[in-house]
Amino acid sequence: MSLRINDTAPNFKAQTTKGPIDFHEWIGDSYAILFSHPKDFTPVCTTELGYVAKLAPEFAKRNTKVIGLSVDGVGDHEKWANDIQETQGSKVDFPIIGDSDLAVAKLYDMLPADEAGTAEGRTPANNATVRSVFLIGPDKKIKLTITYPMATGRNFDEILRVLDSIQLTAKHKVATPVNWKNGEDVIIVTAVNDEDAKKTFGEFKTHKPYLRTTKQPR
Repeated sequence: MSLRINDTAPNFKAQTTKGPIDFHEWIGDSYAILFSHPKDFTPVCTTELGYVAKLAPEFAKRNTKVIGLSVDGVGDHEKWANDIQETQGSKVDFPIIGDSDLAVAKLYDMLPADEAGTAEGRTPANNATVRSVFLIGPDKKIKLTITYPMATGRNFDEILRVLDSIQLTAKHKVATPVNWKNGEDVIIVTAVNDEDAKKTFGEFKTHKPYLRTTKQPR
């Protein structure tokens, strides 16, 4: 099953480093970021997990839960977490899903549904496509998907930026322009006419009838 933006994120039950979860129940009324890894004890993923751990307060401020997934068992995840803390200087306090039977990787279309076997004997190259990020809303709908190659570390500052945009545009009739950062001017959506834009946003600048900018709503 191919997953697209606005699809419902598939639900599942799994063991994690923080105990068993039902994914939709775990999300609750929060946003969630699920990011996956092809194997434990891999170098690029070690740096990613460490950096996400450092960003934990930023995600918490945005009512967003973070959960990792790796195609290995929970026991290996716990050992890996020690390496991450030692080398990256940050403790991984968010859960990491054990996916040794490849069930979640298949459910989220990161591996073919008919892929045989388990994590046993598989290498990162076998699981190269398990390098995805899914940003999921409180409505359990997928808001963002990104898949990275194995040799390229993910940019979680960018994911945080997109999260800010998604949460802002969910509340206000605006869109965010190229390279937008939190606090910068935004675009008024075309569905809002000039009269309503004036009432809602006050001052705005018309560059073209279809391109109007205003201060970011607070």
